[in-house]
Amino acid sequence: MRRKDSIEVRRRTVLAGLGAGLGAGLGAGLLPGRLAAQGGQRVALVMVGSISDGGWNQLAYEGLTDLEAGGFDTAYVENLTQARIPEVVRGYADDGFDLIIGHGFEFGSAFTEIAPEYPDQKFFATTFQAEAEPIDNLQFVNLAYLAAAYAAGALAALISEKGKAVGFVGGGDNPTQQAMNRAFIGGAESTVEGLRGLGVVTGDYNNAAKGKEAALTMIGNGADVIWHAADVTGLGAIQGAAGAGAKVIGCYANQTALAPDRMATSFLLNLRWMVGELGRTLAADEFAGGTEWNPSVKSLWVPVYGEAEPLAEFNPALVDADAWAKFQAIFDDLEAGKIDLSAFQGS
Repeated sequence: MRRKDSIEVRRRTVLAGLGAGLGAGLGAGLLPGRLAAQGGQRVALVMVGSISDGGWNQLAYEGLTDLEAGGFDTAYVENLTQARIPEVVRGYADDGFDLIIGHGFEFGSAFTEIAPEYPDQKFFATTFQAEAEPIDNLQFVNLAYLAAAYAAGALAALISEKGKAVGFVGGGDNPTQQAMNRAFIGGAESTVEGLRGLGVVTGDYNNAAKGKEAALTMIGNGADVIWHAADVTGLGAIQGAAGAGAKVIGCYANQTALAPDRMATSFLLNLRWMVGELGRTLAADEFAGGTEWNPSVKSLWVPVYGEAEPLAEFNPALVDADAWAKFQAIFDDLEAGKIDLSAFQGS
């Protein structure tokens, strides 16, 4: 056995008060379909962040709990340092887990190295496919980040009251966050002539103080709408922006409860559905190793607002019907592939 810390990687109980209200919005049509495991398949979820972050990690964890309810044997680890990824992933593989999900950009290169060592098991990294040769038991995913960021920039511009600037707060300093920053700015500036898109990639997903500082800096430079894609850092951005009187747009989860009077909408990333689909493909022996999965932007990103069912799409006190109609037209064009996002990919 290569696993060094059996306590850390075994299944844990749910933390009390886990993200109350923040995971709302996964209503009919968004939850996974049939999840029943065949022969007790085992699925492990590995995360560098916290399952109580109200977004990126929490939603994936909720998908894992759905799998457990469907008969899968599940385990997870949270708050894993990047240095320990190889050790812990190999520990799960040595323990015979059928599918190991590495949740985040950090797992791409590690899985490229580890997956060939375990050809009878399956690995899935929630990041873009590396440029290396495809590996038969490793799958990546394009989570339509650029389309979502462009859409968020467009919406921010449409609901800006000053018409001067809107801002993006990013997390880790990686290619995905940098590309989202560019796409947000592009969406904003292409939608409202003369408006500036601003962005700060903080380099940290888990520092609320940095998020608040970044949001307030951009507000000081004229921004009156702030969107984030930065997990706990983003929670600070919402707090700071809302406290300064700016409009905010949530990300990953339904974040209405954080600032109900200043939240225009949240771009909910349907990670719960994604994890459920992985369970379904595992149970059906349809796992598409060696490929990059490309779900459409509308299957992944769902605008939601409200703290109780039925949820709305947006806050009518902050978003008028004309602005929403214009946003919907842009969102439809992104779904249809009519907007070229290649210029934002960069390196």
